[in-house]
Amino acid sequence: MKRLAISLLFLTAISLASSIQQAYAQGKLRFDIDKEQKTFASFYIRTTSWLRYSELNPGSTIYNEPTDSYTDFSIRRFRFGVNAQLTPKLYTSLMLGGNNINIHTSKTFNIHVLDAYTEYAFSNAFELGIGKSSWVGLSRWDIRSSKSLMGLDAPLFSLNTVDKTDDIGRVFGIFAKGKAMKFDYRVSVSQQLTPPQTTTKADADFAYHAPRMKTSGYVKYQFLDEESNKSAYTTGTYLGKKSVLALGAGIMYQPRALWTDANAGIANAAIDTVYHALFHWAADIFYDAPIGTNGSAITSYLGFYQFDFGPNYVRNVAANNIANGTIASQAIYNGNGTAFPMVGTGSNWFFQLGYLLPKDLLGKDNGQLQPNIAVQYANWEKLDDPMLVYELNVNWFFKGHDNKLTFGYQSRPLFHVQANSEIKSYKRLGMFIMQYQIEIN
Repeated sequence: MKRLAISLLFLTAISLASSIQQAYAQGKLRFDIDKEQKTFASFYIRTTSWLRYSELNPGSTIYNEPTDSYTDFSIRRFRFGVNAQLTPKLYTSLMLGGNNINIHTSKTFNIHVLDAYTEYAFSNAFELGIGKSSWVGLSRWDIRSSKSLMGLDAPLFSLNTVDKTDDIGRVFGIFAKGKAMKFDYRVSVSQQLTPPQTTTKADADFAYHAPRMKTSGYVKYQFLDEESNKSAYTTGTYLGKKSVLALGAGIMYQPRALWTDANAGIANAAIDTVYHALFHWAADIFYDAPIGTNGSAITSYLGFYQFDFGPNYVRNVAANNIANGTIASQAIYNGNGTAFPMVGTGSNWFFQLGYLLPKDLLGKDNGQLQPNIAVQYANWEKLDDPMLVYELNVNWFFKGHDNKLTFGYQSRPLFHVQANSEIKSYKRLGMFIMQYQIEIN
């Protein structure tokens, strides 16, 4: 079954690749308001589709049927956006869309307002905005572009409160941004969403009460070419179009964000609620540059993240999870489907490296390949072993990020609670994905 699924991925890729160049045409969905082209409105539509074969965690079920592996189709992301420079200083952005349209959600999927904000540029060094947006701090990858990712998917650990106290990473609030000399900064104060209802226990979880404001910021120094700060979404790979070396650092803070019960586990004891602040800091470095004159380029990223969600916080996450149930007697610490301990209190390293191969490698007009790797290595306070996830990917660019095909493999660890209550890693499982992305803009 595993070989059949992988063969299906490969044969589908060949069929799709042979017709992409003929089927794709890029429009120009930009309309200038004035003759000088200083004001405009632009539109885009983007979909990212998955064909996937997954080895599922022990105990996983799909509609009550025990399942240890599964092949599925889905739409990982759908986006429709409008950006408008209404005056030389006034800019507004609207993004609609959603994630994970699959067999569980296709009949109930709703289009969300993801971004809806307006900003005013007092100067290049100070712009002020308000609305619902992804203008938050901490690291480069908290504000990454899903369109220009180098890896198979976003490093979701960086969206550390995703769908807990935010809406796919977006929040309501006010933000400031700007550039001065070689520095680029952003600062935000945001109103968090009410988290899912929880009860206090020994390990920290998001507190179910009126959310406090969260403050975050990120600043980077750009040694070579400067990156645009027009959008909140930083570029994952420039495909040799820029020479960028950026060193950055950021913080994130929210008081009374999580809670625990100090008397948890004590028989007949009254609940003693203790609140904990969310406090994270991070530092990272990003390098992207062309190599030679044949179209080759290198892209690399290294980031260190120190997360504090309160004592023993761990969250298992599975992007676009195909499993929707668990056999309790077979369940492991990871949970069901393709979940693993992605976020937690503790330290986390993330590394990416990619190499864009020469333009003429596949012949004229046949696109360009970019093999790349990604590694997440974390020491979560709750776990007794390190958490290591790695990805091996190849991007096939037909028209940059507007038209690309990705083949990827992700390997994740399985954790189980031992008889002595230690949580140890004991096995690895994998997931194969073929991803196709197209944007009309």
